[in-house]
Amino acid sequence: MRGWPVLSLEDSGWLKALFRDNKPEILLYGHAVCDVPKCEAAPEWAREINVEQFERTLAALPRFTRLVYLSSDHVFGGDGVYDEHSPPCPISAYGRTRVEAETLALSRPSSLVIRVGLPIGASPDGRTGHLDWLGYRMRRGLPVTIVHDEYRSAVWASDLAQRVIQLAHSGQTGICHVVASRAVSRVELANYLLSSSHITGKYQSESRHQRAAPHLGKVELGSRLEGELFTPLQSVVPYLGDARHFVKPEVAFSR
Repeated sequence: MRGWPVLSLEDSGWLKALFRDNKPEILLYGHAVCDVPKCEAAPEWAREINVEQFERTLAALPRFTRLVYLSSDHVFGGDGVYDEHSPPCPISAYGRTRVEAETLALSRPSSLVIRVGLPIGASPDGRTGHLDWLGYRMRRGLPVTIVHDEYRSAVWASDLAQRVIQLAHSGQTGICHVVASRAVSRVELANYLLSSSHITGKYQSESRHQRAAPHLGKVELGSRLEGELFTPLQSVVPYLGDARHFVKPEVAFSR
């Protein structure tokens, strides 16, 4: 199995050589550390990875390359539905690095910033991401805490990837949101994933205000943009009785 390549985004020389040897028409930049508690504990480290490494990449990127920057709903924080015209209001160090990186991206002509909610899918190490994190900890009897008053626009990672590629190849510039058919709570999401994956186990539930690190409230992504590329993707948790109620086979856990 082919391994993941090692990136040296802290090395300006490596970046210059990369783009000298590879002249991409499009750069889809999705690199970031998104561990909110770790970013909160070490904001300078978070900024180095999420902002300064991106800044070095932009300095080496050829002028003709179209930049597509994959951002996050963590640029917002309070309860509400947020569209592309909503002013950012981050509540965490992680969110603030995302806002700063977006500003860098948008300063480049013809660039596109795509904000996404909570992607659900398999992770490279089988332990990170909400889906694998739940399965990993439940199978081993490890404690699990779910924040009951956090709501997100959760979509399947495979659906999101297809939409992102389509947007990257479109002529869209500026900011756009990938919208879900509805926002779901973390508890609703966890219950659905555990049930559909046939995993039994117990978890405790807490309010976001009981957690040490900042947690989003009800942050739902909306869009003012029109066209097929801006129609909502199906939520991971469909409406009860929806004929499209299914579980994608690639997300099933092994017990």
